[in-house]
Amino acid sequence: MVRPEDLALGGPQMQVYPMAPDGTVRNSRLNLVILAKFDPAALSDETRARAADGVVACSAVCTHQGCPVNMWSNERNAFVCSCHGSIFDPRNGAEVIDGPAPRPLAALGLKLKDGVVTVASTFSGRVGGEQG
Repeated sequence: MVRPEDLALGGPQMQVYPMAPDGTVRNSRLNLVILAKFDPAALSDETRARAADGVVACSAVCTHQGCPVNMWSNERNAFVCSCHGSIFDPRNGAEVIDGPAPRPLAALGLKLKDGVVTVASTFSGRVGGEQG
């Protein structure tokens, strides 16, 4: 379980696997999610609508070739894919701001339930890299 106070304001991200209401952890590679917390005023309208108390969630699977998005750029305040260097802006729908990734990371809608970050909707798009 993650609470907003577990995340540093402005990054870096935390990698998590979602847990179903029955307590089952969905720990397949394609279910890996990255969470980060920002001042809600710093988020685009679309991102803010999906966020919970400034916490945003995106797939941690790069849209280029399916590598893990597991690094953080302090200079760009952004998610970074460690394989080919794609950089994604978590404050603006995880859009690509550099690198070979062809599309944003799929975003996940969140809500707070009893102070815990909880999934509120499915991913905004297809998870994973481009198909060969």
